[in-house]
Amino acid sequence: MTRKKASRGGPPATREAKRSARTAKPASGRGKHAVSAARKQTGRRESVLPEGIPPAALPQEPPSEIAEALAFPASARTIDRFVSAVLGRMSLGISPAGLMTAYFEWLSHLVASPGKQIELMQKAARKASRFVVQAARVTTDPDTPPCIEPLPQDHRFSGEQWQQPPFSWIYQWFLLNQQWWHNATTGVRGVTPRNEKALAFITRQLLDTASPSNYILTNPEVLQATLAAGGYNFVRGSLNFIEDWERAIAGRKAVGTEDYVVGRDVALTPGKVILRNRLIELIQYSPVTAAVFAEPVLIVPACIMKYYILDLSPHNSLVKYLVGQGHTVFMISWKNPVAEDRDLGMDDYRRLGIGAALRAIEAVLPGRTIHAAGYCLGGILLTTLAAALARDDEDTLRTLTLFTTELDYTEPGEFMPFINESQVAYIEDLMWDQGYLDGKQFAGFFQLLRSNDLIWSRMLREYLLGERQGMTDLMAWNADATRVPFALQSELLRSLFLRNDLAEGRYAVDGKPAVISDIRVPIFCVATTRDHVAPWRSVYKLNLLTDTELTFLLGSGGHNAGVVSEPGHKGRHYQVATRHEGDHYMDPDTWQSMVAVQEGSWWPEWQRWLAGHSGRKVSPPTMGAPEKGYPVIGSAPGSYVLRD
Repeated sequence: MTRKKASRGGPPATREAKRSARTAKPASGRGKHAVSAARKQTGRRESVLPEGIPPAALPQEPPSEIAEALAFPASARTIDRFVSAVLGRMSLGISPAGLMTAYFEWLSHLVASPGKQIELMQKAARKASRFVVQAARVTTDPDTPPCIEPLPQDHRFSGEQWQQPPFSWIYQWFLLNQQWWHNATTGVRGVTPRNEKALAFITRQLLDTASPSNYILTNPEVLQATLAAGGYNFVRGSLNFIEDWERAIAGRKAVGTEDYVVGRDVALTPGKVILRNRLIELIQYSPVTAAVFAEPVLIVPACIMKYYILDLSPHNSLVKYLVGQGHTVFMISWKNPVAEDRDLGMDDYRRLGIGAALRAIEAVLPGRTIHAAGYCLGGILLTTLAAALARDDEDTLRTLTLFTTELDYTEPGEFMPFINESQVAYIEDLMWDQGYLDGKQFAGFFQLLRSNDLIWSRMLREYLLGERQGMTDLMAWNADATRVPFALQSELLRSLFLRNDLAEGRYAVDGKPAVISDIRVPIFCVATTRDHVAPWRSVYKLNLLTDTELTFLLGSGGHNAGVVSEPGHKGRHYQVATRHEGDHYMDPDTWQSMVAVQEGSWWPEWQRWLAGHSGRKVSPPTMGAPEKGYPVIGSAPGSYVLRD
């Protein structure tokens, strides 16, 4: 296909003229239809980068399902929504109807599968036999190995006290039962993979609740601590529980977060706010080097989190690191939405968010292309805009970087089996009366993905042992929850997660498909090995969606901790390889087995890649562009990040 995009090496005056032409405002008084008619006459496209909110930049009509969800129907439907919203708060937003559907599908197929039933009975008999034999042998030989070992990530029973009878028998019996239930809920012929994963997930949560490590009489570590402290550990634990409960009902943050105040302890990299609109503040960070790379970096954090995860303490701030390497860095700080923002959708987040930021950067640095980096949902929004820019032959971007961003949902993370029509309707009802999905509701569900580490181990340590876990900057950031507007959440769930429109070429921007394969700028994609939200093999599917140069990096850690991976962080390692245009596809497991493991942080690897795709170094730019409508409004971290 012949591309219309002008060469990047073209004369600066020509590129500046193109930018001025494509970002011009519509004439006063001209509506959307008049602009469309004029565009048909001239053959020119309307830019996807707005200035303010002209009529032509107003959001598109939302999909019919979302428009219906945003409406406030009367009578019977209102009652249904109210009841569903109340139930949703009690069930962490998980639809009981969706779970029952999965359960009855599994049960009906299991009842009709006598072979599977016989297999399960045989497994139960073998497990019981193994347990009895091991229990008998350990009475005469204490060094007898256990009949079942916990999974590598399961540290509940790793203490020395657990290896002595009767507690070794208790935990081994529990693990054998846990393994049997996994066999029972998986591999039943006829059950859909989505329902199988949902049922296995819920079964695991129920079993984790019954774990012997959660109870006083069956946990030797708690019993030993109780004897040593004379029971005072329960007094401390009760006080911890009361303090947490008081903070929760008062809407205050967790204990220890007061040690990490935004602007005092975290988010300290110097910079200025040069743009504020209804949705974002744009921060331009102050240069610290005598010369900087000509092409700036724009970072788009996820709109369900506050941006300063990428600007935590000075020693682990990605922003500070990039600025120190000579990059001009801009950061979007999303406003924490309230009920009045219920109608803000993906189109608003593109136009008033990323699009407005790109316009501001073009004003500060005219004629420069931009390195754009998106994190999680910020990466999804950035990709849709990048696809629209590529479709319209806009040369705004120099490169595209995606951090733990899942774009194809055919093999989703652990929470995706719950995303079906029943679940989406349930979440919409949950958001119906409040206008948004609360960050605490998000956090509660994500904690379930790692309930052993994030829920039960915390309750054991703080309430039974009476020990407070020390707060870290990353934990404090995680407790600084944000909200998601009704319209945006509905669009994400229906269009992307449920229908997979973006990956399958059906997603539209300005009424026309925005297709990932149109993106031709180099891409750097970061995934992490222990990511439960965006599994790395699913993130790797970007290789199937684009033909441009793609550098894929697989780092250690999880969805957030794997991104905050500063140089000097112990235990970090990564794998990285570049697939050039025209190279053959390699499946993820083969890729992982063939690419060498490198020790250390992946940040220097990305910075070298950015530098390799940048031009010469130049003098640092001014802060903002007052003469073009982008004066310095205030100092970083701005005001939006401070709003609860």
